[in-house]
Amino acid sequence: MEWGSIPELVRYAAERYADTEAVAEGRTRISYAELGARVERSAAACLANGVRTGDRVGIWAPNTLDWIVAALGAVSAGAVLVPLNTRFKGTEAADVLRRSGARLLFVTGTFLGTSYVASLRRAAGSSGLPRLENVVVLSDDAPADFRTWKDFLASGDGVGEVEVRARAAEVGPGSLSDIIYTSGTTGRPKGAMITHEQTLRAYETWSDLAGLERGDRYLIVNPFFHTFGYKAGVIACLTRGATMIPQPVFNVNTVLANVASERVSVLPGPPTLLQSLLDHPGRAAYDLSALRLVVTGAAVVPLRLVERLRSELGVATVLTAYGLSEASGIVTMCRRGDDPSVIASTSGRAIPGVEVRVDCPSADTPGEILVRGFNVMRGYWEDPAATAETVMEDGWLRTGDVGVLDEAGNLRVTDRLKDMFIAGGFNAYPAEIERTLGLHPDVADVAVIGVPDARLGEVGKAYVVRRPGSVLTADDLIAWSRREMANYKVPRAVEFVGELPRNASGKVVKGELRGAGG
Repeated sequence: MEWGSIPELVRYAAERYADTEAVAEGRTRISYAELGARVERSAAACLANGVRTGDRVGIWAPNTLDWIVAALGAVSAGAVLVPLNTRFKGTEAADVLRRSGARLLFVTGTFLGTSYVASLRRAAGSSGLPRLENVVVLSDDAPADFRTWKDFLASGDGVGEVEVRARAAEVGPGSLSDIIYTSGTTGRPKGAMITHEQTLRAYETWSDLAGLERGDRYLIVNPFFHTFGYKAGVIACLTRGATMIPQPVFNVNTVLANVASERVSVLPGPPTLLQSLLDHPGRAAYDLSALRLVVTGAAVVPLRLVERLRSELGVATVLTAYGLSEASGIVTMCRRGDDPSVIASTSGRAIPGVEVRVDCPSADTPGEILVRGFNVMRGYWEDPAATAETVMEDGWLRTGDVGVLDEAGNLRVTDRLKDMFIAGGFNAYPAEIERTLGLHPDVADVAVIGVPDARLGEVGKAYVVRRPGSVLTADDLIAWSRREMANYKVPRAVEFVGELPRNASGKVVKGELRGAGG
């Protein structure tokens, strides 16, 4: 491996793939050499604005070229990247910024009709975000106390290349590269700490197993705030010299248009994306013949989906994988040449350098999935108690997921100890949703479970105990939820009950709710 840090990878890609198209965004086309230059300019601006090695830098924006340049620039300046979910409301974003101690934030202007700047201001309130010193708006317009992206970049023009590269040289393989915040069953966001070495090794491996090649044209629909978008997308493309085509919003019409016009060859995404593509009534009007590689996961993958991708679209390679933020986003993966039934029914085998076992009394019995290897996080940011609960002393990571290993070592994920469900490819955590719903003045008690949904895979259903005298309706609570939480977390159904089933220790017995037709 020629690089030990992400800044080294960026410079390597800029030199080795200099004339290859790095990013295609509408009419904007830049080569790897130009991408390298833009990232160095972004890093120089970070230095000029006081970013120190190890500082946390947040980014709250959709998939764009500016996201790539801002994020890689911050990491090249020695910062630890903290990506924020674009579906977060202001209070959710402010909480992560506060807990991570971010000093700089890159934020989009208006996205999907929402002003992220105004949302952040409202959420910060009178207490504010005292450690957040600079906010850079990734547009040509910003409030007086924030800065535009153009002005931010210009502020670094006095910082020389020597200084930028000296800072990048301070970043070693063991330095933290990012903190990915994920909420567990306690509902409290926890930041998984991942290093440069872990990131590079994991996505070099991912690229090898997937067969990503120089010259591939990669449509990145998976959000950059998620490991699947940033690392299996941006980082993987940098390692191979593939062209990145960022798409800010999932829209099947746009996906079809991009695949056809950009001659897209690589399209990772959740099963819902692929199903929508196959079922689109106008699909035949688009030339999708360049598509050769699809990687999916995050939910059960119907065998019919794998077969249709191969037969109807002629996709040569369809692979499934399993990962979680605490394990650098990748644990197992199918291999090219695996039987379609293996690809559809399992998430493949452990990647090289990683062990997977299932904590169960006998073979073929479901149990908690445990992972050990180079990919296991360094712990949760400033949360030693949660770290000790999750990473055992002998290095095994408790995933909270339940699964079965077959004789060949293929993993089938069957359930989730943490009750997490996956809505449209996004992890939704019932405890976090319950905590927010509990803030409603008419809600006395609440439990949330995931239920099947034909379009999104799973959605939330809330069982609610109303306060005495309340006339709260399901529609009222759902409308309130849409104002208070990201869309994928919003329960799609509400059932009012007299009381929730609880065991002797007072915990809600969600199995009874599911058994009641949840």
